[in-house]
Order: sequence, then C-alpha cells, then structure tokens
Amino acid sequence: MMALDPKAFLTAIFEAAVAAADPERTIRAHLPAKPKGRTIVIGAGKGSAQMAAAFEKAWDGPIEGLVVTRYGYAARCERIEIIEAAHPVPDEAGLIASKRLLEKVSGLTADDLVVALVSGGGSALLPSPAPGLTLADEIAVNEALLASGAPIAAMNTIRKHVSTIKGGRLAAAAHPAKVVSLVVSDIPGDDPALVASGPTIPGEGSRAEALDFVKAYAMKLPDAVTAHLNAPEADAPEIDDPRFAGNEVHLIASAAVSLDAAAAEARRQGIEAVILSDSIEGEAREVGSVHAALARQVGSRNRPFRKPVLILSGGETTVTLRAKGKGGRNTEFLLAFAIGINGFDGIHALAADTDGIDGSENNAGAFADGSTVARMRAVGVDAKSMLAGNNAWTAFHVVGDLFVPGPTGTNVNDLRAILIR
Repeated sequence: MMALDPKAFLTAIFEAAVAAADPERTIRAHLPAKPKGRTIVIGAGKGSAQMAAAFEKAWDGPIEGLVVTRYGYAARCERIEIIEAAHPVPDEAGLIASKRLLEKVSGLTADDLVVALVSGGGSALLPSPAPGLTLADEIAVNEALLASGAPIAAMNTIRKHVSTIKGGRLAAAAHPAKVVSLVVSDIPGDDPALVASGPTIPGEGSRAEALDFVKAYAMKLPDAVTAHLNAPEADAPEIDDPRFAGNEVHLIASAAVSLDAAAAEARRQGIEAVILSDSIEGEAREVGSVHAALARQVGSRNRPFRKPVLILSGGETTVTLRAKGKGGRNTEFLLAFAIGINGFDGIHALAADTDGIDGSENNAGAFADGSTVARMRAVGVDAKSMLAGNNAWTAFHVVGDLFVPGPTGTNVNDLRAILIR
C-alpha cells in the first residue's frame, strides 16, 4: 500500500472505466440482422466517429452513411462520412450536418435498415431549428440551458420541442425503413431517449413539461422560442407512434458497466471498492461537499466503509453559472471536494468526464488531495473565491493537477474516484 502512486492508480481506474465502454468491444455484440435492401449508418455524439469505425470493422456487408461528432473527435472511416461540428454551443456545421442526416434517411423502403450510432453530445451537434426559428435561437436555448443548472432530462425535454430532428424525428423521417439504435448512455438512469435528445428514439417528456421546466429554472429564452413552445406545432412524436413500431434500441455501454469495471480494476490492485451510484445528479459543488464529508468520515472513523477503499460514483452533475470563470462540472465538483478535505491526509480523488473533455477546455477533469487547497494558497489562489467564480479550471491549472487524457472515443458520463488510504 505504501508504494501505491495515487495519481497512477486513479488514472488506471479511469482507463478501466473507459475501456469497458470501448465501441470496438461493445458494437460487435449488438450487430443487427442484415436487410434485403440498403444499410444506412447515421449517428451523432462525441463517441459517434469511433462507433462508426468499429461498426465498419464488424459489418461484412455493404454500408453507407454519415455521422457527426465534435471538432477534434473524428476517426478514420472508409465508407461512412464523418462531419465535425461544435460542442457545447451549436454552429453552422452542425446545422448542415442535421440537414444532411435528414436527407440521408429520406426516401427509404421497408427493405432498408438504418443503424443509428448515438452517444452523448449529440444534442449540441444536431441543431435543427423548428420552422420559424433560427440557428441563433437554438444557440440561445442551448446557452440558457447550460447556465440554468437544470438536470439533463429537463434540458433534453426542452431541446426536442424546438427541433426538427430530436425526440424521434430522425427515425420518423426514415420510415418505413427499420431503425436500430445503438446507444452509449451518458444519462443518469440510462434512458436512451434522453441521450443526445433522442434523435431516433421518442421519449416521455411533453411540451407542457418543457414549459414547466422553463419556468421552474427561470430560463430567459428568445420570444420566438417561447411562442413556439406554446404552440401545438412544437409537440414531439409520441412513443406509440406506429412509425416506430418495428424499431430496436440497444444500450451498448453505460456508466453502470464502466463503474463495475473500475471497481474490478481497484480490486485487482488490492484495494476494495464501493459504488455509491451510477446516476448521481445535483449541483456539482454540493455533490462535491457531500462526497468530501463521506471521505472524511471513512478517513477518520472507518465508517461506513473501512479503509483502504476506493469510493466510486457516476452520473451527471450540473453547474449554475454565477460568474464567467473557466471550468466544468467535474473540476467544480472537485474544487468543492478539495475544500471539504482540506488538511486531511490519505485522501486522493479524481473527477473526470469519460469522453475526455470537461467543460470547454482540453481537460477531462482534475486530481485533488488534502494538500490541494494549501498548494493553491501558496501560489496566491484562494480556492473558495475560485469556486464562487466558477473558476475551477484555473485553480487546478495553477497547481498542475488538471487531468488531460485527450478524447476517449466514448462517453458514459462522469467518473468520480476517491481513494482513502
């Protein structure tokens, strides 16, 4: 135990979680039956290009297709075209990609097969404003959602009601072709209809609920968007719409599977592991403070778990923007956590997004331990002030504790790993 390098150990835990969601491993086990007609591959998300490359390797018949991913996340494909667009704020490239995806699935027959490769991030990558709305309106909606602190289910319920591609509309456009959706979930609870706002999967959230969320989180939306949400034309397709009757949905990777893999890696290295939950939501700084209280309890009193132990959790927290600092939900979680364990020896943590990017910078998250706050103070940075200003990225940057693995090719939400020695 004395020889254990905490950062190397926590990095290995992250790598095990990501490997369990590797599309090359998961797609082969979920290949659909070959159709009489054409096979069209479509997709969107931060892991969609890697999913497309894996599907090409596994599929031994003719295919064609188009997927959209985030800038810098492309993978080499021979038969499936990869388009890059902006995330988390949509751009013109995403608008063009959405139009081309809708065109790609139009005019198909019942003999054709559409394979949809869906992963987190697809909501921003597929801007497709409803009639009467513009790309600027959809960008304004997205920015309001990101700043609101609303949970992902609320965000995606709103998104699908201002779109012509989300909420199952892309699958409806493919009718009468069969649509098989292969989904990598980054959603707490793993509802596939919420991943990327469900372009090929209709969901439960109604237009009335979308309006309730807008009010509950005091979102300021453009007047045209508000008017659209109050009109019946915004209604999304229903789950029992006959156009979806023959379609299939397969969850091929999720936070639960990745957390199990992370726990197994810890045990392989001789550390017992416990999983709190794969679907934790809430304000990032508050969730961080609660995790810190738990870590202190284990560290000082050996309860509710005995040390040495690795505490794992997943899900997707939210950040209510109070200022214009640099950060993301994982660094904000971890800064609050670092403040909560300040001065405690033997506690080390990593919080990171499994897609490799937290917020808008190039880090997936960061590391922290009981000395983090003191080390920040030594270079003139006050951790509490940084947290108040949503400036967690800067705080960890100045002490060299950012975690930068690069794009991973998958996305099963956040991984929080706390080692207590």
